[in-house]
Amino acid sequence: MSIKWEKKDGTNEGKLTFEIAPEKIKEGLNSAFNRVKKSLNVPGFRKGKVPRQIFNKMYGEEALYQEALNDLLPEAYSNAVKEADINPVDQPQIDVESMESDAAWVLTAKVTVEPEVELGQYKDLEVTKHPTRVLKADIENELNRLQQQEAELVLKEDEPAEQGDTVVIDFEGKIDGETFDGGKGENHSLELGSGQFIPGFEDQLVDHKAGEEVAVTVTFPEDYQAKDLAGKEAVFDTKIHEVKTKELPELDDEFAKDVDEDVATLEELKAKIKDRLKDQKVAEAKAAIQEEALDIAVENATIGEIPAVMIEDDVHRQMDNFLAGMQNQGISADMYYQLTGTSADDLHKQFEEGAEKRVKTNLVLEAIVKAEKIEPSEDEINAEIKSLAEQYQMDEAAVRSALSDDMLKHDIAVRKVVDEIADSAKQTRDAKKDEE
Repeated sequence: MSIKWEKKDGTNEGKLTFEIAPEKIKEGLNSAFNRVKKSLNVPGFRKGKVPRQIFNKMYGEEALYQEALNDLLPEAYSNAVKEADINPVDQPQIDVESMESDAAWVLTAKVTVEPEVELGQYKDLEVTKHPTRVLKADIENELNRLQQQEAELVLKEDEPAEQGDTVVIDFEGKIDGETFDGGKGENHSLELGSGQFIPGFEDQLVDHKAGEEVAVTVTFPEDYQAKDLAGKEAVFDTKIHEVKTKELPELDDEFAKDVDEDVATLEELKAKIKDRLKDQKVAEAKAAIQEEALDIAVENATIGEIPAVMIEDDVHRQMDNFLAGMQNQGISADMYYQLTGTSADDLHKQFEEGAEKRVKTNLVLEAIVKAEKIEPSEDEINAEIKSLAEQYQMDEAAVRSALSDDMLKHDIAVRKVVDEIADSAKQTRDAKKDEE
């Protein structure tokens, strides 16, 4: 097959010229004829039994050209793209140059391709230091969190509410004397200082006792999710039924056994917490180093102008993944938009923010995979399939049928590159100096 790729200078567009060989055309015409003849009614022949030479005489073989082209074009275009070694990012605009009998068909495709990437330094990068040492204060904070988690709520008799107490309230909100959707609740438990309600609401219940009625005046934030309430002042008629305070358990061996049945003493619990926090800090440090090193590798690279279609594709991919996650929680797209007071356009704008960075990062990673000539082995592909099957509780055969080897190889190779960039990074930057 004769292939010719001509890219326009200074753009991501070009013309791909390619051919469909005569032997392939013959196969396509035969296949097209076998389909078309099934619906033909020709006098003297049973339906579907008209000979090819009769068809050609009556209609001309050219009548099959478009049908055959539709069959042959996807494979021919795909092969041409591979031979030209280009990466299209949008549907091509196909034009027919010639479709002559007993000769190769010549076609052209107007193609938008990925921008060129000139890699800079991506190994041995200098990144911020990320200490993973677990401090005593870290362990004490975790013990305090567990202590708060195990706390019991005890009624306060004739005592005013304080920050940290929980109040049980009825409330009804009004704007200009009119009630509004979502502004009413009964027997609602609210921890003062938790930030569950509109800023200022919880503070106005401090120093009030059970049985009291309080008119709470607040102003909805300008960026409030329900746009019809944003920036408006509301008055909530609030009745306090109960005031409860937290009673913390003693930090002793019994407490340790209550929160973790696998330990017998408080010291054992502390040791276990230390190990868990260590693993967490190591994981967080690795993730932070990966992100920072990747950002530097992208900054060091020279990348051509990003086609708009690549940005749009990324945004829609992020939206689809997000909404699929919501669906897994039993929340449909329509329900999500209704609950959050947003729309598909709002979600689109949300993911537009980091789209260009994500696209550039992917381009650089793929360029490094190509530069390093990373080719995952069959054992690595099998291990990846096994891991995905366990993660999604699927049969390995089902995973293999759903994902092509090319997709699996791509993901494995990119992950290898990310690990290599992060592992070679040097933690030499001081975090405080960077902030300054």
